Amino acid sequence: MSQRLAVIGTGVIGNGWIARALARGWDVVAFDPDPQAPARTRDFVAGAWSSLERLGPAEGASPERLRFVDSLEDAVEDADLIQENVPERLALKREILAALDAAAEEWVIIGSSTSGFKSSDLQQDCAKAPGRVVVAHPFNPVYLLPLVELVGGEATRPVHLEKAQTHYRSLAMRPLVVRREIEGHIADRLMEALWREALHLVNDGVATTEEVDAAVVYGCGLRWSLMGTFLTFHLAGGEQGMRHMLEQFGPALKLPWTKLEAPELTDELIDKVVAGCEHQAAGRPVAELDRRRDDFLVELLDLVKKYWPEAEGLEGRL
Repeated sequence: MSQRLAVIGTGVIGNGWIARALARGWDVVAFDPDPQAPARTRDFVAGAWSSLERLGPAEGASPERLRFVDSLEDAVEDADLIQENVPERLALKREILAALDAAAEEWVIIGSSTSGFKSSDLQQDCAKAPGRVVVAHPFNPVYLLPLVELVGGEATRPVHLEKAQTHYRSLAMRPLVVRREIEGHIADRLMEALWREALHLVNDGVATTEEVDAAVVYGCGLRWSLMGTFLTFHLAGGEQGMRHMLEQFGPALKLPWTKLEAPELTDELIDKVVAGCEHQAAGRPVAELDRRRDDFLVELLDLVKKYWPEAEGLEGRL
């Protein structure tokens, strides 16, 4: 029996969920009040499908298993999993999640794609079964990147997160359960720290946007794509590993090298960043850059699987 995903909100993230679920052989029911949404979504899925085919779609997978409906209530009917993707405004998310909670069967997990809000705040207006409303934060492009951060709230019980993990694993994702609620969860907090420092480097004239990106692409980013931060530094300590590395380089952490506060987004800084990115794009449309990124990620995912086959949640392919 096929599984059904209800997708609420079909922007870039919502459409990413739709493409991923379709590739896994799920039925997808979507709701978005924008009358242009169905056409936009079908174009998005068509553009992503070649990459998904290279990864190996599930038996019976088809873009034709998508349909749009006219209400939240119709969307959640018979859904096995609900994914909310409305704009990142807390009041709006609470309103939509409360409506979904009221309409859906109480056993259905409701995941919010929020990149920053806490589950406890999202659950506040849910009266029927607030514990099943959890953060389920993916990463763009959702149809290729496997990580999904799962965060429960005050009303959430272990059974809710266990059920959520089962659902997202069946979507070929790598669930990462965040141990404690915190704004921005884990990955976004790490990315924001790098983003703030990158803006300072551009603002202070130390580097251009292209030079900052080169430092990541040809340096730390290559290592991070396989081993992440801690294991990379563990190797930096040689045979003695992390303990020697901390003894050797730990004192440097006290030096005022980094600027944790974000710089003021002045018109001058904005112009520098925009001009730098446009120079890097060199006139190539976003669709072309998307395709280059997707082709790279497909090959990179195969490499990660080859060199880190025991990584939890990465055993299966799409």
